[in-house]
Amino acid sequence: MSASDETPETASADVETDGSGNDRPLLRVVRGEPDDAELAALTAVVAGLAAGDGGGDDGASPRSRWADRAALVRAPLTPGPGAWRASALRR
Repeated sequence: MSASDETPETASADVETDGSGNDRPLLRVVRGEPDDAELAALTAVVAGLAAGDGGGDDGASPRSRWADRAALVRAPLTPGPGAWRASALRR
């Protein structure tokens, strides 16, 4: 049996074994027939994302308040003498 004759059910694949005895493939091709280079690229991307070495924001720098949407929320109305004057003041 050649590699092209294998069906997804009979294809040999790397499997991950957890302690419960359930074997499951690390990656599974659902549609199409990728070549070795495409599978290698996909594996490298998935391994990089799993390692967490992406250039994601780790929260070290504070966020700018320039575009903070909370500034658009109106303060509650407080009726009373001079309320119209106080409504223009920042709280």
